[in-house]
Amino acid sequence: MVLSDFFKSYVDTEDTPVVMCSMDYKIVYMNPCAVERYEQYGGKDIIGKTLLLFTGEEAKSKVDAVIEWFRESPENNVVFAMRDAEKETDIYMIALRDEKKDLVGFCSKHRRRTNDINPLYEIS
Repeated sequence: MVLSDFFKSYVDTEDTPVVMCSMDYKIVYMNPCAVERYEQYGGKDIIGKTLLLFTGEEAKSKVDAVIEWFRESPENNVVFAMRDAEKETDIYMIALRDEKKDLVGFCSKHRRRTNDINPLYEIS
């Protein structure tokens, strides 16, 4: 198994959407949760399409500004982008960098704001 299989396996287990884009705004990967969440836009069929088909000018302007900030320093990697009160998640833009810390893409990552109330280490 190659290392990329481990990373894909990990991202696929996320129960919140993860959408990865190349520097030309092309959607290159969506985890299963993202495919389901964005079904109204075409689900898995939007992989390979530009993110710009699904954003307005204001959102594009904000994404452009974040990408420029990511480019300024390899230390600039995470920006809080929005709050989804309905789904109780915060959405972040995350820089994707190669081994040399060069910016190769970006992704959106949702994080839940609610605590998990399940018992610890319950296997059932």
